[in-house]
Amino acid sequence: MKFNSLSEIEAAIPKCMKCSRLITYIHEVAEKKVRRYRDQTYWGKPVPGFGDHKARLLIIGLAPGAHGANRTGRMFTGDDSGNWLFKALYETGFANQPESVSRDDGMQLYDAYISAIVRCAPPQNKPTAEERRNCSIYLEEELRIMRKQLKVVICLGRMAFEQYCRIEKLHGLAFGHLYTYTMKDKATLICSYHPSRQNTNTGRLTWEPWLDVFKTARGLLQ
Repeated sequence: MKFNSLSEIEAAIPKCMKCSRLITYIHEVAEKKVRRYRDQTYWGKPVPGFGDHKARLLIIGLAPGAHGANRTGRMFTGDDSGNWLFKALYETGFANQPESVSRDDGMQLYDAYISAIVRCAPPQNKPTAEERRNCSIYLEEELRIMRKQLKVVICLGRMAFEQYCRIEKLHGLAFGHLYTYTMKDKATLICSYHPSRQNTNTGRLTWEPWLDVFKTARGLLQ
C-alpha cells in the first residue's frame, strides 16, 4: 500500500478495519464512555497523525488513549500524557498553545508531526505483535514521505523505539531516556520515556528531563 501524501494517510487511517479486537474495543469504549465524559461524543475510530506536514521533527508514540485520543480524535489530545507533551512542545516553540483538549481547540504544531505505532487504543495499552505489524504500514509510509525533510525523530517509550528501529533497519541500539543517535542518511534519533501516568506519577519521568528531550530536538534543528 502506497500513499502520495500525509493527507492521504490521515484520510485512510480512520477507515482501517484490520484489527478486529481493537475495532471492537474502541467501539465499546466509545459507547460506554466514562462518567466524566458521558455527555461527549467519542471519536471511536483509528486516529490519524497530526501536525505540520513539512515538519522536520517526528514524534512517535505508542497508541491513542482510550479516553484521550479515542475520544477526541487527535493524537495525545485530551489526556494526561498529552498535557505533558503539548506543554513541552509549547515551551520549546513547536506548538502555539500549552494545552490541547479537543480537535477544535486551535492547536497548531510548528515543524513537528505526531504519529504512533498503533492507531487504535488497545486494551490495557498493550497491542499484540500482530496488531503492531498490521498498523506498521502507516508509520512506514509517513517515514517514506517525510524522509527528505526529517531531521529528528523522538520515540516515546521502548515499544515505539523498537518499532522505529525495525522499520529503519537499525540494529544494536539501546533504549534509555535521552539516549541520542546520529546516523548517516537518517534523522537523529532521540529516545524518551513515555509521559504516561505510570511514569510521571511514580517519578520515573519528571518535568526537567522530559523537557530536555524537546530542548535537544530544538537544538538539533537550529
